[in-house]
Amino acid sequence: MAVENTPARIGKSVVIRGEVKGSEDLFVDGRVEGTISLSESRLTIGPNAVLAADLTARDVLVQGQVQGNIVASGRVELRAGCAVTGDVRALRLAIEDNAVFRGKVDLTQGAAAPARATEAGLASDAAPAGGLFKAE
Repeated sequence: MAVENTPARIGKSVVIRGEVKGSEDLFVDGRVEGTISLSESRLTIGPNAVLAADLTARDVLVQGQVQGNIVASGRVELRAGCAVTGDVRALRLAIEDNAVFRGKVDLTQGAAAPARATEAGLASDAAPAGGLFKAE
């Protein structure tokens, strides 16, 4: 029996209100309100997706609409045509032309750093040195 590497899928007609947790890659093309936690996996937000959720994953690729904070231990990629309103905390961030982003960015050295940044007072609207800035 062959092992499939395809991600789990939430289709564009599916609406979820609550908490989504998992340990495999996930493709979301529907509506989610709440939280999505995939600490060791990749999360892909499809072009038809509308999310009002906080997202936590290893890597996050956004093609649709997200209203909420994104925390990634790896890379966050905002593709052309997406719209993100919320803060991004990640090791790496890529934003394509024609992507809409409104929020703060904290490029940290791993997933544990957001807690340290909050404790150090870096979560304010001030723009201290160290990679935290506000884009509008």
